[in-house]
Amino acid sequence: MHVEVRLFATLRRCAPALGVGESLKLTVDPGTTIADLRDQLGLPPEEVRVVMRNNLQADLNDQIGDGDRIAFVPAIAGG
Repeated sequence: MHVEVRLFATLRRCAPALGVGESLKLTVDPGTTIADLRDQLGLPPEEVRVVMRNNLQADLNDQIGDGDRIAFVPAIAGG
């Protein structure tokens, strides 16, 4: 199955070759969950705060479907 993955802000350091606005095109096995994908990408679990699947907020236990667009967003602080 083919998926498109976008990493935002500090999570982009996990894919240093990824340019601004670019996404990763990956192949995953059927039954792969968003948590599995996060782990395969080496994203620190404590840094991922929001996950989007096809522009809707998703759960880490959701299974990925062919053609899904997944976005990982870290916590953002300011002040």
